[in-house]
Amino acid sequence: MDGLELAIPLVILVARIVETTAETIRTVYIARGHKYYAAAIGVFKVAIWLLSTGLVLTNLTNIPAIIAYIAGYGIGTVLGMEIEDRISLGNVVVRIISPKDPGPLMEHLCRSGYGMTRLVGSGRYTPEVSVLLTVVPRRELPRLIGVLQRDYPDLLYTVEDVRMVHEHDRLFWGE
Repeated sequence: MDGLELAIPLVILVARIVETTAETIRTVYIARGHKYYAAAIGVFKVAIWLLSTGLVLTNLTNIPAIIAYIAGYGIGTVLGMEIEDRISLGNVVVRIISPKDPGPLMEHLCRSGYGMTRLVGSGRYTPEVSVLLTVVPRRELPRLIGVLQRDYPDLLYTVEDVRMVHEHDRLFWGE
């Protein structure tokens, strides 16, 4: 094998990692309503896709190139998810379900800077539960989850992505 035959799989691998990473991040921007960022990333992604796919199609007898194309997809997906976690775009709703008096929990979380809404509900095994809802920026989520796990390990909580938040005549479209 000469140098070119070895370089082609490496170029394909790197291009595929970059392209798939960009596609993963583009998907997040679409889900959060950032259409212009998503479009710009999409243009970049398609250009790289053409390069990597073209190299594979013109070198179908180069098995390492085909393997590099496949491996780049998997690596790019994981890398894109890691980058998305670090970017932490947007907001989430944290739903906390407490079978006990939520007063101390609400006071603790309010002192920590979290606003919340309390709803009263009932459960199958508990006649009355409190459902606390709070909207927090995604970058704040690890801190809130840390407080809940450390100080209230028996609580049930769920986290959901939010596309937009409207509060006090202000509209937040994420960060």
